[in-house]
Amino acid sequence: MKDHLRIPIFVGIFFLLALALSPFLWNFMTSFKDKGEYFTYPPVFIPRSFSGEHYLQGLKLGGSRGIRDSVIIAVTTTALSIALGSLAAYALARFRIGGENLAFWILSVRMMPPIASVLPLFLFYRSLRWLDTYQAIILTHLLMNLPFAVWMMKGFFEELPVELEEAAEVDGCGRLGAFLRIALPLVAPGLVATALFCFMFSWNEFLFALILGRSRVVPVTVNIAGLIGGHEILWAEISAVSIVASIPIIVIAIVLQRYLVRGLTLGAVKG
Repeated sequence: MKDHLRIPIFVGIFFLLALALSPFLWNFMTSFKDKGEYFTYPPVFIPRSFSGEHYLQGLKLGGSRGIRDSVIIAVTTTALSIALGSLAAYALARFRIGGENLAFWILSVRMMPPIASVLPLFLFYRSLRWLDTYQAIILTHLLMNLPFAVWMMKGFFEELPVELEEAAEVDGCGRLGAFLRIALPLVAPGLVATALFCFMFSWNEFLFALILGRSRVVPVTVNIAGLIGGHEILWAEISAVSIVASIPIIVIAIVLQRYLVRGLTLGAVKG
């Protein structure tokens, strides 16, 4: 990089980073503000005191329970999506099941607007007496995540030389053994990238959780919306719970950053 371009580039990067982080920073500061501070004009950015009162109150108002429910739903959905999606993607990549169009048809299911399917699913789960249960929301999230996981993983498996699996079969591995011992370890970065996207969708999803949940299962997204009352909006508690809810995604992304970058450059967008 030329010296006379270094400073303008760094300034531009800093400006874009500040612009991208500004909503998160404002939300973080609001979580510490008193009621008079977030209704003040001109707006107050830095609160007078930093107290964890709003965090404790937000967690008492269902935030801790919502995070627990979201963890159960997101982790289960992600595990099922990766387990089933990798098997289906391997079959599509190696055996060409369904020809060239089946993979895109599977992905097209993910393109369906969620609002178009929520009413039929509601009636279906009501007939099974599954409303307000973990299995209803998990199965619905799986229906949304699985096509995406299949499409992503298909591209990763197609990048692998088939000769590696053939050599493993010659050495005594069956097809399943070659899949588990050769193919899956080699596409581990792709698995991590796909799992992270599936986890983020399930963690942030709101519509299905709102319609299919009631009182026993209330994910954190629904809990945050519930802090908006008819007579009062608990802005500080909303900000506090949303900050706590964003921590798992941030931590996972930082811990898995190396695998995520490798996975996204491994050929996941290949059709």
